Amino acid sequence: MKKILIVEDEFAISQVLKAYLTKQNYEVVQCYTGSEAIEVFEKECPDLVLLDIMLPGKNGWVILKEIRSLGSCPVIMLTALGDVNFRLEGFGEGADDYISKPFIADEVVARVKAVLRRVSSEEPLTMNFGKLHIDFIGHSVRLDGKEIFLTPRDLSVLLFLAKQPNQTFTRDQLIEHIWGWDYDGSDRAVDLSIKRLRKALADWSADEGEIRTLRGLGYQFNVRQK
Repeated sequence: MKKILIVEDEFAISQVLKAYLTKQNYEVVQCYTGSEAIEVFEKECPDLVLLDIMLPGKNGWVILKEIRSLGSCPVIMLTALGDVNFRLEGFGEGADDYISKPFIADEVVARVKAVLRRVSSEEPLTMNFGKLHIDFIGHSVRLDGKEIFLTPRDLSVLLFLAKQPNQTFTRDQLIEHIWGWDYDGSDRAVDLSIKRLRKALADWSADEGEIRTLRGLGYQFNVRQK
């Protein structure tokens, strides 16, 4: 039985989530303050954490960083902050998913299942594409041994594409997976992100790989050797 830790200071929300998750045969542990979250996390060793951002004691960003320093347990952020920049910050810090309040409990359960399936598929922790090294857990990128610094948004795009090399994704698919289904900006944001990534990876050998544009189809992290 998978164990879920809910870190949420609103008792009613926590109870609703617990009820829905328990119905799906998950073991649920609850925590209501940021100050005790890590202590509970280390004691219970959950398989996934549902983590609110606005918490008494420590906020969710601090807790997320502490969880990431301890390991790769998947974390889904829960917050009333709907601004896309907060979502991007969460992905940049290592969040696995992001759900804005108000939400439907069934959707949260579906996201929990999806993240746990993704984790159980045993994706690699790191991958090498020639001289390009990507650490999916540490969220770092190195080219020929030198670290490449990217914005949270661009890093999220690169990690998503690199996990699925040689697969083509449309702008809409990238927006849905990275910016979120409720993003209401222009899809040009994808093109600009790809442009910045290509510039950052300009020294990556074309013989090893490239971020390719397939006209009329989308973008692809195309690699010749891993």
